[in-house]
Amino acid sequence: MNTDYARKLAETVLRRYPAADSYPFKSWCYPQGYLLIGLARLWKATGDIRYRDYIYGYCDSHVTPDGEIIGFRGGSMDDMMPGAVLVWMYEQTGEDRYKKACRRIWNSFADYPRTKEGGFLHSRSGLDGQMWVDGVFMGQMFYLRYGKAFHEKGCFDEAKRQLFLIRRYCHTHDGLLAHAYSENRQTDWAGKGGKSPCVWSEGLGWYALILSETLDLAPCDHPVYETAKNQLLELLSGLLSLQDESGLWYQVVDRPDHPDNWCDVSGSAMFTYAYYRALKAGITGGSAYERAAEKGWKGVISRMRENADGLMDVYGACDGLCVQKSYDAYVHYPQKVNAKEAVCSCLWAAVEAEWGRME
Repeated sequence: MNTDYARKLAETVLRRYPAADSYPFKSWCYPQGYLLIGLARLWKATGDIRYRDYIYGYCDSHVTPDGEIIGFRGGSMDDMMPGAVLVWMYEQTGEDRYKKACRRIWNSFADYPRTKEGGFLHSRSGLDGQMWVDGVFMGQMFYLRYGKAFHEKGCFDEAKRQLFLIRRYCHTHDGLLAHAYSENRQTDWAGKGGKSPCVWSEGLGWYALILSETLDLAPCDHPVYETAKNQLLELLSGLLSLQDESGLWYQVVDRPDHPDNWCDVSGSAMFTYAYYRALKAGITGGSAYERAAEKGWKGVISRMRENADGLMDVYGACDGLCVQKSYDAYVHYPQKVNAKEAVCSCLWAAVEAEWGRME
């Protein structure tokens, strides 16, 4: 069923943000990476050159002839994420400046702080000992692509370590992960074992996405493939019984009956994408998983509405939510129409739901 939500979302982004630099909230940060990888998939599916040119314009404006990256500091995992787009750009153009730029980001990981066991912290400063599920997505989106494009086997070894550790640190039950882990346990949200208190929908969604990406990008004979496969199967199985009748999942995923909990479209779109990708990859099957994907997509559609200007608005998500110290803080965090992460999540899900079968 091709309902063209993907292209409607893309058209909305191009009209609201004529250059990706203006997409919230900084000109070089994870939202651009998330958005542009989604647009790259839509360009591949549709052949609409405007999507490609939008990505080209962003990369061209950020990378100098000698490979310097305007805006890149390497100060957090969020800063690494747009590097995934530069790898894609190098694969499209073969330009040496993009190869140099990618190398700069790869080199910046060399002295990046880690947990004692080697997990990348979310930030170089101000977040001592904290590893977030968000950060595993941000960092490994670049690492996996760099490893594939430049034949760096060590990137896949690293991805395996990061996936293994985030599950070890944050797993709660049935494949679900708490939002974050604190090694020194000095932060106000660190509970038993250093885990944050809640399984947050979008945080768990980042985890679902990076597991799906690993299956797409890693060699099938590398151990990281089996790690990602097993963790994704565990997660998707655990999510089945937690899906609401609307097709969506709750802001705090495993507490659907708790007061004031509500269905979050951003994480739900990520889960929907992951179900579709797993079905396509043949790592799972059966009517329960097919129903979860289709029901999830219908739920996502229900939160997208065309406004009087012909633009798509996305409802039912938070914007820029960091680790919170309590259940109440997660469920009462303000919702925002067109939250930057939610728009991208819906785009990814829409491309997969509407065009994925054509790959």
